[in-house]
Parts: sequence; structure tokens; C-alpha cells
Amino acid sequence: MALDDCGRLCKYTLFIFNLIFALVGFVFLGLGLWLRFSDGTRAFFEIEDFNSSTFVIAVTVLIITGLVMLIVVVFGVYGACNEKRCALLTFSVLVTILAGAVVVFGVIANSRKDEIGFRIAEFYSSIYLLYVANSDPVLAVTLTFIQKLLQCCGATGVTLLDFAKETCPDPDSFWEHIKMDACPGVIVDVLNRNAPVVMGLFVGTGVILLLALICSSTLAKKLKTPPTPQYIIRTQPPPSHLEYIPTSTSISYSYPEQKPVVLTPLTVANNPVVIT
Repeated sequence: MALDDCGRLCKYTLFIFNLIFALVGFVFLGLGLWLRFSDGTRAFFEIEDFNSSTFVIAVTVLIITGLVMLIVVVFGVYGACNEKRCALLTFSVLVTILAGAVVVFGVIANSRKDEIGFRIAEFYSSIYLLYVANSDPVLAVTLTFIQKLLQCCGATGVTLLDFAKETCPDPDSFWEHIKMDACPGVIVDVLNRNAPVVMGLFVGTGVILLLALICSSTLAKKLKTPPTPQYIIRTQPPPSHLEYIPTSTSISYSYPEQKPVVLTPLTVANNPVVIT
């Protein structure tokens, strides 16, 4: 079906949104599966005492989040590229659920930022201890990313003596060659000091999801099935068919004999067809 300018804009916007969404989903899923099946972390999932630990919960959330995001992308890309209204409506429902979940989680994270900060710090400590015990390259990449992002070094902060000093970022000053901030404390402090920023990230994500919802709903509306043809039957001929008969006292009009009306299912540009 041919789309107007608004429809094409929504179509291309949905494609770009789903492309970004797919990249993030693959990162979450890949990291979660990597941490789940890596030789250095598999013991956390095989030992029953660790099944409720923060590390196991965080990895499970990463895997589930990545899978959900990729499922949403499948419906979005298929509906937008092939102009399938049913797929777009399914995509809209899933995006609505995601947007609601993001808002709820953002409110909970803001109201319980201290507890969540300690949980994230515990997650970091689990990765740190596993790396020290196994020197797993997957954990090394994860630690390097977190520590460069927060400019901290290990669990102790002592650059020269830390067990994972090779994953620490480059020092910015002479003092940092000796001592940096310990990462668990930095994680808790960052979440407490930047709670409005964290809340803004959740709100921004919700706004992006809302824009995707508007685009998908608009595109689905433009792909709506055209209405069935309608018929209007005139019982009288148009005025041009009237015959003028002059008389001495008055003016009267006589109608010519009407022919039977035959309906034919014709449609011209989706407008009602008038058959006389």
C-alpha cells in the first residue's frame, strides 16, 4: 500500500529505533550468556547456595531483558518493512508494556537507591572475586569496562597492590599511581549523588519508547484496510432530465420513463459510486 510522507517518516523512524534496540538487546543477551556459561562463573549457577545471590539474579535479568528486546525488534522490523498491520499492533502492545516497566523500575530505583547501590556493588564484588580466582578474560573485560567508567581500581583501590590491578584504568595524577578510589564505594556514592541523573535515564528511555509507540500506531492506522464500496440510489432523475411543457394556466414538468437500476460493484478511488 502506498504511504504518504507521514507514513514513510514513521516507517523509517521505526526501522532506526529497532536497529538500536537490536544492538542493545544483543549486548545484554551476549553478556548475560557469556557470564552464565563461562568456566569462571558457571559454579555460581551450579551450587545451590549461590542461586539467590545478586550475581545470579543480575545475569538472569540481563538474559531475559536481551531476549525480550529482540522479540520486540522482530515484530517491529517485520511490521515496518513489510507494512503488516497485525505485527505493528503487536509491537505497540509490547512497547507499551516495556514503557510501563521502565517507569515503574525507575520510580523504585529512585526511592530505594541505597539498597540498589549496595546490590550493584555486591554484583561488582562477585565479578572481582571470580576474576581473582580464575583470571577469566570475560570477567577481565567486564571489570575493565566498569572501572574505566567510574575511574576506580578494584576492591582495595591500591593501584600497586590490588589483585586485579591490570584491569584498572590509567592514572590521571601522580597520587592515582599509588591510590585510587575503591570501586564498591564509588558505585554506592555515584548512585546516591546522581539519583536525578539515573531517574532521567529512565524517563528518557520511556520517552523514546513512547515515540516508537506513536510511530507504530500511526503507521498501523495508515495501513488500515480500505472501507467497502457504498452505493447511493437516486429515485428521481437529475434536474437536467426534466421536460418543460408550457400550458395556458401553469407550468408543469413531466418525468421521462425511468429505466430499472442495475447495481455494479465498482469502486473509483475508494469513493462511493453513484449509479443512476
